[in-house]
Amino acid sequence: MRATTPRRPARRPAGRAAGPRTAAALLALALTGACSGAPAGEEPAASPAPAGTPAPAAPPAPAPAPLPPDAVAAAVGNPGDPVDLTTGLDVPWGMAVLPDGTALITLRDEARVVRTGPGTLTRVAATGEGGTVADVVPGGEGGLLGVAVSPSFAEDGQVFLYLTARDDNRVVRYTYAADRLSDPRPVLTGIPKNTTHNGGRLAFGPDGMLYVGTGDAQDRSAAQDPRSLGGKVLRITPDGAVPPDNPFAGSPTWSLGHRNPQGLGWDSAGRLIAAEFGQDRFDELNVIRPGGNYGWPEVEGPGDGGGRFVAPVQTWTTDVASPSGLTVTPDAVYLAALRGERLWRVPLNPEGPTGTPDEYLTGALGRLRTVEVGPDGSLWVLTSNTFRGEPRAGDDRLVSVPLR
Repeated sequence: MRATTPRRPARRPAGRAAGPRTAAALLALALTGACSGAPAGEEPAASPAPAGTPAPAAPPAPAPAPLPPDAVAAAVGNPGDPVDLTTGLDVPWGMAVLPDGTALITLRDEARVVRTGPGTLTRVAATGEGGTVADVVPGGEGGLLGVAVSPSFAEDGQVFLYLTARDDNRVVRYTYAADRLSDPRPVLTGIPKNTTHNGGRLAFGPDGMLYVGTGDAQDRSAAQDPRSLGGKVLRITPDGAVPPDNPFAGSPTWSLGHRNPQGLGWDSAGRLIAAEFGQDRFDELNVIRPGGNYGWPEVEGPGDGGGRFVAPVQTWTTDVASPSGLTVTPDAVYLAALRGERLWRVPLNPEGPTGTPDEYLTGALGRLRTVEVGPDGSLWVLTSNTFRGEPRAGDDRLVSVPLR
């Protein structure tokens, strides 16, 4: 984490766009172009800044200027203009909003958790060396990944972390108090690991169960293997037990046939919605059914394999998406796109997320890793330009994007 001072946004009524940094200013700062060379099936890589390189001082925002015609759709309507909340984050990955209006953010390669929000940036002490999270072994796309807080956090203070260890990916439960994580207890181990396709998203469902998105860890057959924890959406209790109503007796598997799911959320009807990286052709948005098979590696994108697999409800070509995190509001699903460098909005209908997607913030912030609904009702979005991106002054950042 580079030492920076978070910017405090101007106060504004909830749901209205305001603040010193407009989309036009961000577009003026945006760098264009992307380099190829990522592992097959992942978003293309650009040369990241060397680890520990401090970000240059942010230049003053230029005076607002008319947007070019092709950028108007990305900067008007809903969502609104982004406002910086925190800058200088090094490879941020997961985010969980706390009851006090701040958020816990994982820094993948530093193996560190920070607590941040408007005007706040605090290192959270953990049990590893120098206050880092113990047993994290970063490498490639692995490291300290997802974070989720217990549904009864106010009473139990439990925080769950998904991390890449020496031999596996695992979920570890901590107790959080006074900016400290203590009493680590693994609740799920043995998830396959590799330099790519580690999955990593954690989310609690409306049923109080913990859902875990896992990648195939470069072993395609794992996604269809009921004995493997790779290429799955898993469902466990907060203690790591297998719920008795899981679709496969004695197994944490909730659904299978996934390549690298990294976004999880629920709509008001209780449907679990997941975003997934494709290989070379199509990224997917899926409605997850218990026991459903989503086809990887036999099917990528549209198609149900002759009725054997559950087809996605939305697809994108990989150059405009590579979706990582998602969040669900009463009327839409929002997806953070890495290679696509934009925020996708998929309207929710009574049948689910089946409306025509719209895109916002295209190119304005670079690669987007994670999106959550913030405590003020805006979208809180994490960028991901210090990994496979083209960092600009202040990257990586947490921004607030008002819904209007």
